[in-house]
Amino acid sequence: MSIQKTGILVVNLGTPDAPEPGPVRRYLRQFLNDPRVIDINPAGRWALLNLFILPFRPKKSAEAYAQVWREDGSPLLVYGHKLVDGLRARIPDCEIELAMRYGEPSIARGLESLRQKGCDRLVVFPLYPHYAASSTGSTLEEVYRIAAQRWNTPYLTVVPPYYDDPGFIDSFAAVGRPVLDDLGADHVLMSFHGLPERHMRKSDETGQHCLERPDCCAQITFANRNCYRAQCFATARLLADALKLDDDGYTICFQSRLGRTPWIRPYTDQVIEDLAAKGVRKVAVFCPAFTADCLETLEEIGMRAVEDFTRHGGQELELVPSLNDHPVWMDAAARLIRETAGKWIAPAAAEADTGDAAAG
Repeated sequence: MSIQKTGILVVNLGTPDAPEPGPVRRYLRQFLNDPRVIDINPAGRWALLNLFILPFRPKKSAEAYAQVWREDGSPLLVYGHKLVDGLRARIPDCEIELAMRYGEPSIARGLESLRQKGCDRLVVFPLYPHYAASSTGSTLEEVYRIAAQRWNTPYLTVVPPYYDDPGFIDSFAAVGRPVLDDLGADHVLMSFHGLPERHMRKSDETGQHCLERPDCCAQITFANRNCYRAQCFATARLLADALKLDDDGYTICFQSRLGRTPWIRPYTDQVIEDLAAKGVRKVAVFCPAFTADCLETLEEIGMRAVEDFTRHGGQELELVPSLNDHPVWMDAAARLIRETAGKWIAPAAAEADTGDAAAG
């Protein structure tokens, strides 16, 4: 019997401690001061943050957070804890902790808790299906930085991007099918979180593919294997296939842009206005970049986008819930972790029984 224990660190992006200007300001300061998020020179980032964003944005953002805040707290945090509880039931032989890249519970706290529980082998599970330097990259940089400070450094492995994983796709299809059936949607939007175009170009180490031609995201190649936009397009194609949507029955778009620099297109808010103007009456919106509902899904799409669509002549726009604590997703997440951990984690009961039967 091995004396080494395996710990799992489940990481999402983060949330303020409360829907109030003070906590939101602290959260935004930590988030937007990350050079992987606002990737400009430090002096420019300081000026942008302290002169243009922090003096004004916290109050407005706090008002938005207040509209989605639950009695038991931030939706992102609540669903994070529910996912961890589900994973503990599915992987009982491991210690599992939840962490946030920004805010609490912090990555440092999660790693220290696993250390105190005797975990020498760690599986990091980022709750971002698609790779981006500003999310997955930043999270792993922080994990590596903190882990490297220990005298006994842990052995680390990471669940890689799962944007095309069948279980992930099936989970969103399971959540979305009832919504599409009940709504009778005329059109479906696959709305992903946006990023500056320069992030796509920086992810292309060849410098010759990403955003260099209209079909650069038509398939995953060596050049765009780390491109967030290309991975989003791959997810959308697979989800559309799972839902049996026609090619003209859905549109891929990107939300949450910030500032004046070009972000990846098409923009969700503009697509919504265009659909309403064209006479589309009922629209369902998936947000497959998010595994848990949060401000960007519940307020930006579930409230503001609904108002925009109806104001421009549409009849009904409905947000498809995120994966949250859906059992199909928790099963898929547990499988992703087990596949990544390999022999570090004992097989699931059903797998073990199958193996024993085969051996017999």
